[in-house]
Amino acid sequence: MLHMRSIRDDRTTRAVIRDEALRLFAASGPEVVTVRQIAAAAHVSPGLVVHHFGSKQGLRQEVDQYVLDVFEAMLGELTGEGGAELLDPAAGPGSLSEVFARHLPDESPLPGYLRRLLLSDTDAGRLLFRRLYDLSRAALDGLAAAGLVSPGKDPAARAAFLLANDLALFLLRDRLAEVLGTDPLSADGMTRWAPEMLSIYAGGLNAAPPEPQGDTP
Repeated sequence: MLHMRSIRDDRTTRAVIRDEALRLFAASGPEVVTVRQIAAAAHVSPGLVVHHFGSKQGLRQEVDQYVLDVFEAMLGELTGEGGAELLDPAAGPGSLSEVFARHLPDESPLPGYLRRLLLSDTDAGRLLFRRLYDLSRAALDGLAAAGLVSPGKDPAARAAFLLANDLALFLLRDRLAEVLGTDPLSADGMTRWAPEMLSIYAGGLNAAPPEPQGDTP
């Protein structure tokens, strides 16, 4: 018997294995997760995992590519031409983290895997960071050209600073949740985080956060 699959959904067996590998990799790291653990989670045999992907390394490469494709599609849909919406509060989401928080369910393993991928010494990690940096630089250049922000003396460094500040929410998610008492990537956490972040971006540390919109009692 090739597999013991008991999952009933419209995904292919290959997609089920990939998704379970993504979940386990995000939780524990690709280095420590075994093919046998992935097979058990996907309700298939280890031999079927090897049949589809050749090896754990082949499966990891497919997971990396899948994650890259998901973020590419998400960012491409939300940033539009030039990526100006990425950093413009008036245009919608104010940051990468807010975009991801709005479009990924709380239980999604993608933010956790993003963290591991960005810190890994892999081509996929470098490619993803370069893509995110290019989007941040394009957004900053577009907003500067429209007279909405200053590009600073060193636009490349400024774009890198904005990106690093935003990605810190992913990299330090667990520690931030401990001190704030709320997952910063949840809806409640983003409601607290976004006004403070945007007020600092707009006016520095002396700026007060904007008043909540809507009717007040």
